[in-house]
Formats: sequence, C-alpha cells, structure tokens
Amino acid sequence: MSEQAASSAPPRPSLGRIFWVFLVMGATSLGGGVVGYLRTGLVVRQRWLDDVAFVELLSISQTLPGLNATNMAILVGDRLRGGWGALAAMLGMCLPGAALMTAAAYAYGAGGDHPWSQAFLRGIAAGAVGLILVVMVELGAKVLKTAADYIFVLATAAAVAGFGVKVPYALVVAGALAIWWHRPCDRQGSK
Repeated sequence: MSEQAASSAPPRPSLGRIFWVFLVMGATSLGGGVVGYLRTGLVVRQRWLDDVAFVELLSISQTLPGLNATNMAILVGDRLRGGWGALAAMLGMCLPGAALMTAAAYAYGAGGDHPWSQAFLRGIAAGAVGLILVVMVELGAKVLKTAADYIFVLATAAAVAGFGVKVPYALVVAGALAIWWHRPCDRQGSK
C-alpha cells in the first residue's frame, strides 16, 4: 500500500463511537429490515465499509447462528477495533433491544390480545417486509453482475418459497452451484 493511500485512510473510530453508532442503530431499527438500516448506517453515513465489504460481512453473519444484526455488529466492530470493538458494537446493538423487549413482554402480557396491539404488530411486519425488499434491490443491483447470478437468486427463492426446501439446504446447494459456475477456469481450454 502506498504511503499516500495509507495516509488517506479514515482514522479508526473510537470504542465509544462504535458503541454509540450501534446503540443508535439498535434503538432505531425495526424488525427484519435492519439489514437495510445497517447498510445505510455503516456504508453510507459512517463510511466504515464499502458495499462489497458489507455484503461479505453480511454473508458471514447470515451463516452464523444468532441474529444477523448482532452478528454484523460483532464482525464490523472486530474489523474496526478488534475484540474490544466487537464487544462495544455488540453491547450497543443489543442493549436497546433487550430493554425494549423486556418492556414489550410486560406490555404484551398486560394487553397483547387487544385489537390495537394486533394492528401495531401487523404494521411493523409490513414495514419490515418493505425494508427487506428495498435492501434486496439496492444490494442486488451492486452485487449481481450476470444473468446467471439472477437465476441463482430466483432458483433459491423458488426452492424455499415454492417447494418448501429448508433455507440451509437451499443455500448450500445454490452456493455450491454458484461457486462451481463462477470458478476460475482457463478460457483457452488448456490447463
């Protein structure tokens, strides 16, 4: 890496900054749409990652057990500041949800069958689906380069939604086929 490129790299954020950014994201994100919200916060606002790095970390986070947002926070925090960054990011991301879930559990126990409670939950679910769709379109436009990429996506979605294939099995098969399809090979025909 050239000296100029090293000097133009943004400074590493402090542990406090990492905690604060993930605390705000954890407190203001809703439901399954958190991936789009994470992308906006980490790629667009903070510029801690580019889209390629975001998709790579998202892919890793989705293969690990646990919540994608928490996994992403840990991976990004680790990338930015090592183990302490991972801990700061995880705490920031998890504290708001833990506090809100405790309060929500109490409120739901007190009146969860009320029609207004049910309407609120349906509204949140619809918003989350919309956010997931937006992220899928934004990231797909940047990551999917060939017609084959779109075919793999559609085939995987059809296998899960149309044929009831379990997600891990569909991902393993689609991933193996995509790796085989995109493998480096000699275009001249000789090895």
